[in-house]
Amino acid sequence: MTTVQSRPATRIPWFHDFEQRRSQAMNPSLDSGGIAARFEEVFGARPDGVWRAPGRVNLIGEHTDYNEGFVLPFAIDRAARVAVRVRRDSTARMLSTFGNQGLTTADTGSLSRAGARGWTKYPLGVIWALQQDGHRVPGVDLLLDSDVPRGAGLSSSHAIECAVISALNELTAAGLSVQDMVQATQRAENDFVGAPTGIMDQSASLRATAGHAVFLDCRDQAVRLVPFDADAAGLVLLVIDTKVSHSHAGGGYAARRESCELAAEVLGVPALRDVGLEDLGEASGLLDLETFRRVRHVVTENDRVLQTVELLDTMGPGAIGPLLDASHASMRDDFEISCAELDLAVDTARSAGAIGARMTGGGFGGSAIALTPAGSAQQVRYAVEQAFARAGYAAPEIFSVRPGAGAMRLA
Repeated sequence: MTTVQSRPATRIPWFHDFEQRRSQAMNPSLDSGGIAARFEEVFGARPDGVWRAPGRVNLIGEHTDYNEGFVLPFAIDRAARVAVRVRRDSTARMLSTFGNQGLTTADTGSLSRAGARGWTKYPLGVIWALQQDGHRVPGVDLLLDSDVPRGAGLSSSHAIECAVISALNELTAAGLSVQDMVQATQRAENDFVGAPTGIMDQSASLRATAGHAVFLDCRDQAVRLVPFDADAAGLVLLVIDTKVSHSHAGGGYAARRESCELAAEVLGVPALRDVGLEDLGEASGLLDLETFRRVRHVVTENDRVLQTVELLDTMGPGAIGPLLDASHASMRDDFEISCAELDLAVDTARSAGAIGARMTGGGFGGSAIALTPAGSAQQVRYAVEQAFARAGYAAPEIFSVRPGAGAMRLA
């Protein structure tokens, strides 16, 4: 079995330093003063600070991250925000501005996966992961506010984790690098929450910058920020939230990851990243048909990411539509992670004028994206809404997104 290059051709330069991104200004979509005031009402004191971390849209590169491949996500303007105050004991008191879970209390000195419930497993998972890495994390009071749709494939859970680890890194003087925070939040997600995800989501949330997608090599975390200015190209990127909820903590997602890992073992490679397009013929003779199709998706999706980056560099967003379409077909037919609602959203958007569309996220529900001429955006929106109504599906939520800034302190 031959192997592909560990990195794409040198025409795509890489770098690891993101500290310059942190100095960039942004206008928060939510009022940090409001969450600080609410925190004081609940906990009787002002927070030590307020931190924000965004959700993300993955432009292309699905189920390639845990196969050590390439992805191209960007941060969106919907985010999780946490107001946090360090306590003198080991008690964590947590409350959110949404849902009906109420105030939850935990002892940070004896955290267990079984004892965490609801959204609190994400901040508790981060605390647990930091402790596993030898960091002392005291008790905290924490108030969460988020407008990232949950279960929509926009990384609502990672937004929470990235906001929390940004806060704790500063408040405990842990001295974590961005890469350290990515690895800690992945450990929280994998080993505490129980979701076998890769590093894409937290990388986008922690490393993004406005106006750019994050081109990430998931093997060594090398990144390049790729300009993605749909507005300048006369385009709009629509997110179509199908309202079909999903969870990564079990089921089909875990089965796909296991299948990929077993395939890599059979093919004698460290990860499916090391299988090239030229190897697919040999692989088809070594794997059962279903497993081969899973492999074919990962291999061709990696290639589509590289092609997308090259087109964005040379021709702009208007050239990538066919690659988005091909990505969806691969996820639908080879990886089998789409669903009727996602397929309807994608097919309808294309028919109504989108130049390319695909499901985004881990699959089995969630959202699709449609790259659409600005003058056709309302037409696409209306067509999808009507198609869902005719099919008897729940009304989708459709909104436009632009690449935004990554995690940062707001107050």
